[in-house]
Amino acid sequence: MEMLHLLWQTLQDTTLDILPIVAIILGFQLLVIRRPVPNLRKVLLGFFYVLIGLALFLVGLKEALFPIGKLMAQQLTNPEFIHGSMHKPGMLLLWNDYMWVYIFAAAIGFSTTIAEPSLLAVAVKANNVSGGAIGVWGLRIAVAIGVAIGIALGSFRIVTGTPLHYYIMTGYVVVMLQTLVAPRLVIALAYDSGGVTTSTVTVPLVTALGLGLANTVPGRSALLDGFGLIAFASLFPIISVLGYAQLSQWRGQRKNKTQD
Repeated sequence: MEMLHLLWQTLQDTTLDILPIVAIILGFQLLVIRRPVPNLRKVLLGFFYVLIGLALFLVGLKEALFPIGKLMAQQLTNPEFIHGSMHKPGMLLLWNDYMWVYIFAAAIGFSTTIAEPSLLAVAVKANNVSGGAIGVWGLRIAVAIGVAIGIALGSFRIVTGTPLHYYIMTGYVVVMLQTLVAPRLVIALAYDSGGVTTSTVTVPLVTALGLGLANTVPGRSALLDGFGLIAFASLFPIISVLGYAQLSQWRGQRKNKTQD
């Protein structure tokens, strides 16, 4: 009964969130364009599916994904897990004691990005528009590698407590330098690739991981240190996609020189 009550309450909240979208679309269609909504029955059915899907997804976040991320952070930062039988009460932990945290962060960043529906949609469209020059799997893996590196580095930042803006400023300097020399074909796509990673699959687990780390690492604040991982997940895919394009361009030029 408690789960049904939670689902019903979430469904009500989701309905209120969707109503402005429906109002804007119908308002423009009827008042600005002044034409009836084509395939009205299918449109209403689609909104109903979106409503049910969002409600179930939000319940899943609250009941499963957020607790999993928090639990994994607690287990991986447990001093008894890190030191095993060598652990003694009061023993201090250093940044290099959290290697499994960084490995897990990279793995979860890579796997969630590969599973991200929005990235798949962008990769397919990029492949179609470029006539196959941009591979679907090549783009997805490049973005996933960027997210993996970003989440691992963001976890390192939480463990060490270093300021977030140092990483972000340095990262965007690298992006600007890459933009000057990267192939123009992929610059806009690389910037969009940073946005599609902050979607339905990646954000919940990454946020839960960040908050879990901040709550379990001694001396960290959930508010000050727990957030910011999403910024890494948005920034580093830009660097990795631009780097992938530059590497492909360099290999192509080298191949042409070899043939000549």
